[in-house]
Amino acid sequence: MKFEDLEVYKISMDVSDKIWEIVETWDYFKKDTVGKQWVRAIDSVSSNISEGFGRNTYKDQRNFYYFSRGSLCESKTWLEKSKRRKLINESTYSLLLNDFNILGIKLNNFINSVTRLIKTDIQTK
Repeated sequence: MKFEDLEVYKISMDVSDKIWEIVETWDYFKKDTVGKQWVRAIDSVSSNISEGFGRNTYKDQRNFYYFSRGSLCESKTWLEKSKRRKLINESTYSLLLNDFNILGIKLNNFINSVTRLIKTDIQTK
């Protein structure tokens, strides 16, 4: 299996593309302050999934998946700031929040599956 085949990776890529499309329409000040931070945070979700996938041990992999979850939480903060500062409308906010919540569930399930592998690996040694 390749990391590109992981459902959680595919979803994270799709969500990051949506954020990119929104931010690239903003003026310079909005892009430079909120936009860059938001794009970096959401891009970090998929980046950490792929980096973790390339690690040798399940524990090392899981650490990167935890980083990915942290980046998703940061992205939710930028989503909230974007709504509060009227950079996105309520409809866009609701759609993205739903995407973020789905991604969060998938990511937690993925982390839990790796945790089970760690426990199985420990028991077989």
